[in-house]
Amino acid sequence: MAEHPHAAVVRKGYEAFSRGDMDALRGLMTSDAAHHVPGSHPLAGDFKGQNAIIEMYGKLFEETGGTMQADLRNIFVDGRGHAVSVHHFTADRKGRHIDEMGGIVFRIVGDKVSDLDECVADIDTSNEFWS
Repeated sequence: MAEHPHAAVVRKGYEAFSRGDMDALRGLMTSDAAHHVPGSHPLAGDFKGQNAIIEMYGKLFEETGGTMQADLRNIFVDGRGHAVSVHHFTADRKGRHIDEMGGIVFRIVGDKVSDLDECVADIDTSNEFWS
């Protein structure tokens, strides 16, 4: 059975993110997309528009010295414009290491991502790592 188109968009996004291919990521998002990052650390918040999202992704790579990895484990779709990813996340930063599970709830319009709501397994661990 072929992969659902919304799952394919999410998978392409993870692959582009892993390669650091910001142009490919930009091509998968609507111009007014928003990425919502949970927590109370400096990289948490609402990033609205492709430029703000891409800039935030650049900061993630910069802050972790390129060690950040998001290993996609699964994608679930509802066939109505929503997809949920589950990933394993690791990174090193300022002598600290994070090894957590997380996920993203995607809203997909047509063949583009319009909204990303990020979720983490342990928000306190995430806040400590990024602070």
